[in-house]
Amino acid sequence: MQRLAALMVASAAALALSGCATPEARTRSALERTGLSRPVSACMAGRMVDRLSLAQLQRLGRLGRLQRANDFSEFLRLTRALRDPEILAVVSSSGLVCAVRN
Repeated sequence: MQRLAALMVASAAALALSGCATPEARTRSALERTGLSRPVSACMAGRMVDRLSLAQLQRLGRLGRLQRANDFSEFLRLTRALRDPEILAVVSSSGLVCAVRN
């Protein structure tokens, strides 16, 4: 009986941890799904996680699931549609910095 309980606790912990991803990893994945390159997505995600709230990051992540941008200007247009000036400012500045770096 004790062994079964320990196995159940271990299984529950494994399931809980498997669903966990850092906000940066989720943001990077969302950016990649919108068509941005892996290096630019990784660079932008790091900057954006430091500058945006979790709610803003989630809104941006949902944008990634809904649309694929063909280029960065289209991605900015889609971001602008969220009507959050802070998201737009952070995304555009991060995109500029990360494009220059990568």
